[in-house]
Amino acid sequence: MTTTTTDWRGVATEKKDDLPDNSGIRLRARSRRLLAELVRPHRRELIFCTGMVLVQTVFNMAGPYLVSIGIDRGIPALRRGDWGPITAIFVAMVISAILASGLRAVFLNKVGRIGQTMLLNLRRMVFTKFQALPLAFHENYTSGRVISRLTSDPDALNDLIDNGLDGLLDAVLTVAGIGIMMAVLDVPLTLVVVLAFPLMLLLMRWFSRHSAVAYRRTRETIAALIVHFVETCNGIRAVKAFRREPRNEEIFGQLNNEFRAANARAMNLLAIFIPGMKTIAAFTTAAVVVYGGLRVMDGDVQIGVLVGFVLYLRRFFNPLEDIAMFYNSFQSGTAALEKLSGVLQEANELPEPADPKPLPSPLQGRVSFDNVTFAYPKRESDASSASGVEAEAEDIGTGGKVILPLLDLQVPAGQTVALVGATGAGKSTLARLLCRFYDPQDGAVRVDGVDVRDLKDGDLRRAVVMVTQENFLFAGSVADNIAFGRPDAGRAEIEAAARAIGAHDFISALPDGYDTDVKKRGGRLSAGQRQLVAFARAFIADPAVLVLDEATSSLDVPSERMVQRALRTILADRTALIIAHRLSTVEIADRVLVMEDGVIVEDGAPAALLEAGTGRFAGLHEAWRESLV
Repeated sequence: MTTTTTDWRGVATEKKDDLPDNSGIRLRARSRRLLAELVRPHRRELIFCTGMVLVQTVFNMAGPYLVSIGIDRGIPALRRGDWGPITAIFVAMVISAILASGLRAVFLNKVGRIGQTMLLNLRRMVFTKFQALPLAFHENYTSGRVISRLTSDPDALNDLIDNGLDGLLDAVLTVAGIGIMMAVLDVPLTLVVVLAFPLMLLLMRWFSRHSAVAYRRTRETIAALIVHFVETCNGIRAVKAFRREPRNEEIFGQLNNEFRAANARAMNLLAIFIPGMKTIAAFTTAAVVVYGGLRVMDGDVQIGVLVGFVLYLRRFFNPLEDIAMFYNSFQSGTAALEKLSGVLQEANELPEPADPKPLPSPLQGRVSFDNVTFAYPKRESDASSASGVEAEAEDIGTGGKVILPLLDLQVPAGQTVALVGATGAGKSTLARLLCRFYDPQDGAVRVDGVDVRDLKDGDLRRAVVMVTQENFLFAGSVADNIAFGRPDAGRAEIEAAARAIGAHDFISALPDGYDTDVKKRGGRLSAGQRQLVAFARAFIADPAVLVLDEATSSLDVPSERMVQRALRTILADRTALIIAHRLSTVEIADRVLVMEDGVIVEDGAPAALLEAGTGRFAGLHEAWRESLV
């Protein structure tokens, strides 16, 4: 069976709801492994809780049995004037009720604590995993799906733990205990109840098979709804600028309706299952009353035994309904576990080396690309094109498009290199490989002669820092954002970095200076000011290699000139790769590389390339000058 869904663009796509049998088995096995990992630290506590439920069940089971004794023995003794048996039975029932209630209170408190600890660990595991996964994963996995994994899915598990786990243990032990007590009271009546089991098992099997699909669908539809909501809020300026509200509301309405339909399907299954169980229970109870009544009339059974048996029978079917409700929560929680376990088992395409190599000390910053071939892998949502990654030439074995066919490049320590060329030439790809956001299919990228794949991630991030056009500022103070790469930096170091980059004056003019809250995404600052703070953040980290990927494109001319003056001093003893479309940025470079289709077609000092007058750089420079007129 397939269903039609709508993505954020309003494009309808078909998706299969039913997974192949082996896929479903694999998903359930993966979910069970995750659940076992969460439960393992609490095994002793859960065993203790199970013991409490067992004792509680024993006290709960005493009631109907004591009633039957009271009818058959206590009342006849009372007629003889003997209050002893009926008084003892009354005291026993009161004590049993008090002890059962007390044990249940302790159990609920204990299980609640265990459940919240499990969820705490699960959310920590998911968050840590999301941070550890490479950039390629995040370019394909939308922020809305991330939010769904961290909120909606744990909420489903929370419902399972809070509303279902205690009920399941209590129900299972109650059903087992009642079954034993009914057999003790009367075996023939118990056999009448057993005859109803096949019908109950068929109904439970039907519900199990269909509800698994239904609840998996609810997790998918709520994730799609959150994705659209998050993307609409993130792009609210574009939404308003292009009057997109009606179309977004239409898409949201369709996604919302799909979520409603998925939940309605799950509720419809429950609406069939629970009344079905009640119907079976009613017919079974009627059969027991009729059969038992006939036996009472024949003298085969005492009236107290029949009353006690019927009381047990009513308690027998109620826990079965609790088990059904638990199974309802369990299917929803299992669907959530499938999604979460999928994220936690996502393979890291850029694993840390098993035997890492250290960078030389002192670090010089020499960079080399040795026979590098690279193509972005194809992904299910075509993340490459969606994220602005350059798409170029021929196919290679990974199934993507070749971006860098065969790149050889040597950058001496301390040299500032400018990379220029048309959009899609491979400039940003080169920078991403140096930062190890991706690994090449062939060849090696080295820093001071060490392959970046052989470096610990922490060592590489300290050695190489990238500043991009859209640098993200976090809610908090300006000082916190500058010290983002070095949380232990003091105020003097923060101010020194801001002065070096030319940001100190505008920061000092803010209402609270360096303690001013930049608000969400740095919204309190202008685009140029945000970029200057991002520069200061990079410089206080003091990397050996600095990559500027279109990092000055959002600056106005005065700010750009100020940054360029600061860069001349700061980059004096640092290796730098500057990717720029605005050729004014190239003025500070020692060397210019012109790229086309992943190939370096020109290489030289900017002045020398301009003096030649006939090369591609000279042409780009001339076109840029004409654009300023």
